[in-house]
Amino acid sequence: MAVCKEYNQLLQKAVSKKTHTRQFFNAVRREDPMYITRLFQQLHEEVFREIDCLKCANCCNTISPVITDRDVQKMARALKIKPSEVASTYLMIDDENDYVFKSTPCPFLDNIDNTCRIYESRPKACREYPHTNHPDMRKVLNITYKNTFICPAVYLIINEMEKYLNIKPY
Repeated sequence: MAVCKEYNQLLQKAVSKKTHTRQFFNAVRREDPMYITRLFQQLHEEVFREIDCLKCANCCNTISPVITDRDVQKMARALKIKPSEVASTYLMIDDENDYVFKSTPCPFLDNIDNTCRIYESRPKACREYPHTNHPDMRKVLNITYKNTFICPAVYLIINEMEKYLNIKPY
């Protein structure tokens, strides 16, 4: 299933505003961290009342999360196989010495309806994606910037933030 047209258009807008978005994130870094975190969390809740991830799944189609040893254990139980089989069948070690999926799209993504075949046992990074409700947004601003071009919800959150903040990214 492809990303729906509306969400695709949002992602195209995000890419077209890449320089502006980088400057905006640089300005956000100078703001009060607690305020920024609260604002992200508030806008996360608002935007995700409207966004339907099952109409998109761009994250599952294009990026691979970091997989922890605990994630491997949970996936193994869900799949009823050994953790070593999960690792050898689905995972590889990346340049940063982390487990990631061998390929994209995610091997557990159902391409018919964009559901996850291991949803209840999905990796922590998947459960927390796109990280816009993180308890300390300072720690995830770099990945949030990158997610602006992957997740239409993040793009919408950033657009809404610009309305709340009196900062000039230029």
